[in-house]
Amino acid sequence: MALSSSISISPRKLRNDLYSHSYQEDSNIPLVISVLSSLIERTLARNERIAKKCTWTSTTLSKDVRTRVFDCHESPDMTIQSYLERIFRYTRAGPSVYVVAYVYIDRFCQLYSEFRISPRNVHRLLITTILVASKYVEDMNYRNSYFARVGGLTTKEINKLELEFLFLMGFKLHVNVSVFESYCCHLEREVSIGGGYQIERTIRCAEEIKSKQREQRGYSQIARVLL
Repeated sequence: MALSSSISISPRKLRNDLYSHSYQEDSNIPLVISVLSSLIERTLARNERIAKKCTWTSTTLSKDVRTRVFDCHESPDMTIQSYLERIFRYTRAGPSVYVVAYVYIDRFCQLYSEFRISPRNVHRLLITTILVASKYVEDMNYRNSYFARVGGLTTKEINKLELEFLFLMGFKLHVNVSVFESYCCHLEREVSIGGGYQIERTIRCAEEIKSKQREQRGYSQIARVLL
């Protein structure tokens, strides 16, 4: 389901969606996806600004080479919003999974302070944390091979990413109720202090990219017909 650029997200609406989301096949995309994508987009922008002011590069920044496992050779041509929507569309992972994945990402960044989320590692980090969070939260899960196809990876790659992430985290994956609630509150504050504009802008960018992709597919089909 395509999201409208006029979508309105309030802290109360986000909380209701987190705790009363429908798991039916035709259920709407959870609001937490828009909020999370907004947070990550801002983090990416901030890290890029920091990188421009410093002489180091992303390859020399991280002292622990193991964190480079998330780096890919080329940045995927897909926005964070579109990537998270794709994951939800094909896995139907509930809103709580994305909150727990957010907890894992935050813990990871705290454990490895030299690590910086960048366009080269963000997609792999997201699919890995969502995979692990899904196994922690959900009673039934898809195979790693299925998650790999959804995330644009091979089964070998997703297996390696999951294993490396577990060891990097020291297998400390438990998220108690109070921690979960605190991160929900943080996401609510993201909306209430002005994150709404960022969310709407992220949605508009995702919609513009989707529109261009549809146009390109249309041109390709016309070209094939003419040939």
